[in-house]
Amino acid sequence: MRQNPAETLRRVLPKIREVLHVAGVEMQLTAAVSFLTVLQDESVSIHTYSHSFLHIILQNLEHRDAGVSNAWLETLLAVIEALPKETIRHEILNPLVSKAQISQTLQSRLVSCKIMGKLANKFEAHIVKREILPLVKSLCQDVEYEVRTCMCRQLEHVAQGIGTELTKTVVLPELVELARDEGSSVRLAAFETLVNLLDMFDSDDRRQTVLPLVKSFCEKSFKADESILVSLSFHLGKLCNGLYGIFTPEQHLRFLEFYKKLCTLGLQQENGHNDNQLQLQTLEQEKKYISVRKNCAYNFPAMIVFVDPKNFHLELYSIFFCLCHDPEVPVRYTMAISFYEVAKLLNSGVYTIQKELVTLLQDESLEVLDALVGHLPEILELMINGGENNGSESKLLSIPDLISALTTAEQRAATSLKWRTHEKLLQKYACLPQILSSDQIYYRFLHRMLTIILTNNVLPVQKAAARTLCVYLRYNRKQEQRHEVIQKLIEQLGQGKSYWNRLRFLDTCEFIMELFSKSFFCKYFFLPVLELTHDPVANVRIKLCYLLPKVKSTLKIPTDKHLLQQLELCIRKLLCQEKDKDVLTIVKRTVLELDRMDISLDAFQKRFYENDLLDQEKERQEHLLLEMEQLEKEKQQNEGRSANVNDKIFEKKRRDNKTSSVLAKSMTLTSSGSSSCTSTGKEDKKSKLVRSQSFSTQALHPKYSNIDKCSNKSSATGYTSSLSGMGKGCMLSFSDDSFRTRSTGNSGNATFSSSSSLIASRNSFNSADQKNNGNKESQSRKMSIKNRKSNS
Repeated sequence: MRQNPAETLRRVLPKIREVLHVAGVEMQLTAAVSFLTVLQDESVSIHTYSHSFLHIILQNLEHRDAGVSNAWLETLLAVIEALPKETIRHEILNPLVSKAQISQTLQSRLVSCKIMGKLANKFEAHIVKREILPLVKSLCQDVEYEVRTCMCRQLEHVAQGIGTELTKTVVLPELVELARDEGSSVRLAAFETLVNLLDMFDSDDRRQTVLPLVKSFCEKSFKADESILVSLSFHLGKLCNGLYGIFTPEQHLRFLEFYKKLCTLGLQQENGHNDNQLQLQTLEQEKKYISVRKNCAYNFPAMIVFVDPKNFHLELYSIFFCLCHDPEVPVRYTMAISFYEVAKLLNSGVYTIQKELVTLLQDESLEVLDALVGHLPEILELMINGGENNGSESKLLSIPDLISALTTAEQRAATSLKWRTHEKLLQKYACLPQILSSDQIYYRFLHRMLTIILTNNVLPVQKAAARTLCVYLRYNRKQEQRHEVIQKLIEQLGQGKSYWNRLRFLDTCEFIMELFSKSFFCKYFFLPVLELTHDPVANVRIKLCYLLPKVKSTLKIPTDKHLLQQLELCIRKLLCQEKDKDVLTIVKRTVLELDRMDISLDAFQKRFYENDLLDQEKERQEHLLLEMEQLEKEKQQNEGRSANVNDKIFEKKRRDNKTSSVLAKSMTLTSSGSSSCTSTGKEDKKSKLVRSQSFSTQALHPKYSNIDKCSNKSSATGYTSSLSGMGKGCMLSFSDDSFRTRSTGNSGNATFSSSSSLIASRNSFNSADQKNNGNKESQSRKMSIKNRKSNS
């Protein structure tokens, strides 16, 4: 048909028509698929197709083999989509009236039901009402339950074709009648169709017709009609939210309790009930109950909307806990898939399900882990951002548990044979710098990534670990740790004994060029990469040659001129010394590519503007990390200094308390000793005072008597002030820091030091008073000389 459609239709198609009458199942199936392919490829016009192929399709619809009949039916339904209305009316709809009669075979009536659902959307509502709806009603009341079931499932398509009004008056009564049918499959089909058409019914229909039906389904599901239990659990979330507006508080609570009962269905033995009081469950019942709980896990996000996320902890957390700890893997797998949706719905209350996240990360089934890891970065981001307002404390407390769960999950994936799960896990772990601190990643995850690169045998896993390690290195905030990791990469990978490790070093360098700035790569990795041009293994040299254009693109002229010279020198050596033919061919090809490359300058260029901007942003972030590290060091130093100062102040206060007690004792001893000598010392003090006064008066010139009187008054006041100052100085000397430091020696010398300090302070004050008096006398003499000159 693709090469010569006209000849095929003239010569081949008649032969096929003749053979299909007696052909076997394989040929029938092949013919049905071929006819459908011709339609999809549009090898001929739709008019030619309907004229040549449609009759053959209609003739084989009622094949005795069900598989063949269904294959031809699928082809016919696809053809109906493309056929014009007139052709459908004459070729399909008119013969359908007779094919749908009860006198026809069961297979013919089943085919008619499916065609009815397809035709309802091809014609206007009045045509459907006049020509199709009578056939629909008759098929809904067919004597065979298979026909009633098939037609009931097509009522959804019929309703979409006839609109809301006709659905309310024609389809809804049929559904109500089918919901009370004696056949369980018919009731099940009626229930599912009712749920799917819920949006087409108004609130009165929902309250008066739909809600009573749903309540009866729920009541009978545990008693007489367990066949509907699985479907009911699957559609319960949609049903509860569709009927939410018409529920009374009592009905709302009733449906919620019904959902909770379904979530624990089949787990009574694990809840402490006596085994002898329970009926033995068959294997089919156990499978049915597992399916029910799995459907409940599927509907859990819808039930959160039903109860309102604010009421999650009160209403649904216990059920969430049970589903996450369910003994069956399919249930936990479904919870792991829906965990992200649950976290989004909870928003600021997401911190309440952190323990369950840890539980699922530590699940023994890798299927559960694989399902959870798909949205792990988004879940962890919600945990951090969503928990800031209401659960910051619990968030901080759960981080060690989270780290332990993440490491356990990675180790379990590493020891399994499912390397794709391990690769996926390592790729998702690249989000951890946004969640954990730099030190936590360095000590718990970064070295593990390096170990995986060195020891794992699966290349995709190694590459995933290498990229994640580069991300960790990119966001590491301590320069010493970065240098240590870089040194290990160069020594253990770039200079490793295994050529496999050296190949992984080149992969790692490729990730570094992607994540870091050009200057970073040139500073640490440019020369180690060039050293591999002398590698003894040809595969390493080949991989290096493929990488050289990217390596050259990291250079900036004139800053990296010396590195460019090193690159050119290595290429010359490869051209001159390379003996392997394959390597030499790739080297020559690489040289041509390098010659065509333009090197970016330090200044911005139009050709590299976007790349230069991106590189500048990376470099700025790298410098920012260094500055943050420096600020943290200064902060730690300042905190250390303040701690030392506080320690010193505390030590001084402790010593002051000791010295004050010692001084108090010494003062009492000196006062008791001096009281005995007061009577003999008073006369000596008087005589000394008389001598000092006579000496001060004799030192003045007799001619300046008037001025001397003033000076004597001033000196007297100065003397008294100096005495008062001396008293204060004596008092202050006890609390002076210098005195404290000197008096913290042996307790036996405390009295001596205190008395000597008092004597020294008195002598210093006396000498200071004499100097002050001498200065005042000289000033008074100068003033008198000036006055005498002015008088003369």
